[in-house]
Amino acid sequence: MVPHLITALNGPINELEQRILESMPAIERWFRLEWMEHTPPFYSSVDVRNAGFKLAPVDTNLFPGGFNNLTPEMLPLAVQAAMAAIEKICPEAKNLLLVPESNIRNTFYLANVATLVRIFTQAGLNVRLGSLDEDIKQPTELNLADGSSLTLEPLLRTRGRLGLKDFDPCTILLNNDLSAGVPGVLEGLHEQYLLPPLHAGWAVRRKHNHLRAYEEVAKKFAKLLGMDPWLINPMYTRFDTTAAGPSQDLEALQTQADALLGKVRRKYKEYGIPEKPFVIIKPDASTYGAGLLTVRDAKDLAALGRMPGSAVKDGQEVSALILQEGVPTHERVNEAVAEPVVYMMDRYVVGGFYRVHAERGFDENLNAPGSRFVPLAFAESSQLPRPGAKPGASAPNRFYMYGVIARLAMLAASYELEVTDPDAEVYE
Repeated sequence: MVPHLITALNGPINELEQRILESMPAIERWFRLEWMEHTPPFYSSVDVRNAGFKLAPVDTNLFPGGFNNLTPEMLPLAVQAAMAAIEKICPEAKNLLLVPESNIRNTFYLANVATLVRIFTQAGLNVRLGSLDEDIKQPTELNLADGSSLTLEPLLRTRGRLGLKDFDPCTILLNNDLSAGVPGVLEGLHEQYLLPPLHAGWAVRRKHNHLRAYEEVAKKFAKLLGMDPWLINPMYTRFDTTAAGPSQDLEALQTQADALLGKVRRKYKEYGIPEKPFVIIKPDASTYGAGLLTVRDAKDLAALGRMPGSAVKDGQEVSALILQEGVPTHERVNEAVAEPVVYMMDRYVVGGFYRVHAERGFDENLNAPGSRFVPLAFAESSQLPRPGAKPGASAPNRFYMYGVIARLAMLAASYELEVTDPDAEVYE
């Protein structure tokens, strides 16, 4: 299924699709060489926006939920990727401890956890669930909507190791983004692999580090293909909310938003794009699409009367904002606005879906209540593009292109994790 694109079929995206397909051998070789130098995140998901004139990632999640939205046909890919990832990290592994989020009343999230358990069980591991919730003091059974159940157990810390009663894991997989901070029970572990690492969590991670790394990756990739990196990279700037006094903050933010909108307008003029540009303002550290604001005119900020981005997960204090060029999505599924979300494990694309929202506009955040999910056909076709097909007409070609862009974001995440590692040099 290729969703309806309301842009012209001979637009720049189809030129980009054609260029990517023609460059497939060079692209795949380039990725192989990059992965020889850099370690991919254990798993990730990337939100991609297709504007017709531009295709770019707008969010990279290193603790992806939503595995339950992958179709059964996609799961064998995920199992194979999980096997490859575990074999690389801990070949002798037999026990995996999965640490989920604490929102155990969310049945959709629990379905995601159940899918992860299934994937890693089929990859040949004994999988059990350990909770960071201090209210879980004994094994607790959670019932799922499909009639199955999960058992959540209290974590046990013994000196430098973390486990459960009668369960000593080699590997600990976090499906908890640590927005509320890093629990002491996860610190100072010895001879156990904690995936992703603690500095990947939102207690430490900052979006500007990822965007800077992605800018570097996009420039390298664009040079390989002989194209303008802007076609795959949204412009951005960072705003420090602690640099000025409260009375000056909004005025300074307005100035910065106006400058970024001006840069985007010049690019639109260069490419003959008749649309009105917009900017997305979001907290530098946040998840689940929290605290996002769409700004089409910098003057609109004055009407707010307060700094945007205050509503984020687990009550985090917002000390910096990201202003990012808005990438409209001109894809539709049954007339509703849609964006592809690509799921990866290790360096492999394992599946994905369209996030669809009937009540949101093409320039708004779709990761909001009311969204629904329509599966992508990645399992059948993402790695089997058809080079001879007319650009814009082939589902496998479109999906392959989405997978390339998502892998660029995943590679940027690996750059980001390297430079933000507490034992390595950090971006200033």
